[in-house]
Amino acid sequence: MASALGRLARLSALRNARASPRTPSDGPGRTVAPCRTAVSTSSGAILPKPKKTPFGLIRIALVVVPFLYVGTQISKNFAALLEEHDIFVPEDDDDDD
Repeated sequence: MASALGRLARLSALRNARASPRTPSDGPGRTVAPCRTAVSTSSGAILPKPKKTPFGLIRIALVVVPFLYVGTQISKNFAALLEEHDIFVPEDDDDDD
């Protein structure tokens, strides 16, 4: 237990050391924005383009269709439960046209 608390304290100290301290001249409403290194290294070199994973229609269908089916089954079962307990019973008398 003590070793876990020690690790947590060290992690907290490291996190606080990495954060850029705010200077007293920073007034309320001003935030300190860290420098973005997503497109360049710390030395200024431009990073290569990231590997692009194509997301084709087959992959989209493999994700969408099962979740649509599961959602349909849940809705159907819940509607049957509501009808079984007479909470909601659709009436056929609405077709008087």
